[in-house]
Amino acid sequence: MRVHTRRRLATLAMAATAFVALPHCSAEPAPPPAAPSSPPPSTTVPAPSSPPPPSTTVPAASPSPPPSPTTPLPPAVHPVTAAELGASWRPGCPLEPQRLRRVEIDYVGFDNLPHRGELIVHEDLVGEVIAIFGQLYRLGYPIEKMTTVEHYPNADDELSMRDNNTSAFNCRDIPGSGQWSWHAYGRAIDLNPLINPYIDAAGDFQPGNAEVYLDRRRIDPGLLHDGDPAVLAFTDRGWTWGGHWRTPKDYQHFELP
Repeated sequence: MRVHTRRRLATLAMAATAFVALPHCSAEPAPPPAAPSSPPPSTTVPAPSSPPPPSTTVPAASPSPPPSPTTPLPPAVHPVTAAELGASWRPGCPLEPQRLRRVEIDYVGFDNLPHRGELIVHEDLVGEVIAIFGQLYRLGYPIEKMTTVEHYPNADDELSMRDNNTSAFNCRDIPGSGQWSWHAYGRAIDLNPLINPYIDAAGDFQPGNAEVYLDRRRIDPGLLHDGDPAVLAFTDRGWTWGGHWRTPKDYQHFELP
C-alpha cells in the first residue's frame, strides 16, 4: 500500500513538471525584425541635357579708351624781347625782335618719351614750323634736345651743335662769307646738328666732335638721309635741305628764304 502511494505521488509530480514545462517547449520563437527594404536600383537612363540656347544679348559697348599719354600738348606761341634773346641778338642784326616768335612744341626724345622744346622763328613761319614738328612727332623722329641758343655762353653756335641741340634763330653770319645766315632771319633750323654735321669742300666739319658721323652710311636714330620721312617733312613744304647741296654739305640745315 505504501509503495503504491509513492508511485502515485511520483506520477503526480512528473505530471506537474511536464505541465509547467509545456509552454516553454511548445511556443515558437518570435521572428527577427524584418530588415528595411531598399528600392531596387533604378534602371532608367536620364535623358541628356540640352545645351542652353545661344544668348542673343548684345554686350554693352566698352567705354572709350582714355587719351594716349603720348598725345602732344598744344603748341604755344609767344612774342620775344631783346632782353629775352640775350646774346643771340644785338643791335645791327637784320631783323628786329618784334618780328620773331618763341614757339613751344613737343618732340620725341631719344628715350622715346615726349619732351617740351622751344624754337625762335620768324613770325611768318610759325604755322609752318608747328606743322613740320607736329609731323616729326607723329613720325617718331627723335630729337636730342631743343632749346634756344641764348642758353649757351655768348649764344655760341659751336657749343649748341656739340650738344646736339636743335635750334633756329641766331643772329650770325655764314662762316667765312661775311653774309648773314638765314638763321639771323629766323628762317632756318638746324636739326640734331651733332649727328648731322656741316662739311665744307676741304673736308672740315662742324661741330668739332662730329667726326664719327661723317660716315653717312650710318643708320643711327636721328641721322638724316636723302628721302627720309623727316627730310620730306621739310622739303615737301618747299624748304631747302643742306644735304642736297653739292658743297658744302650741311646735313643739319633746313631753310625757307
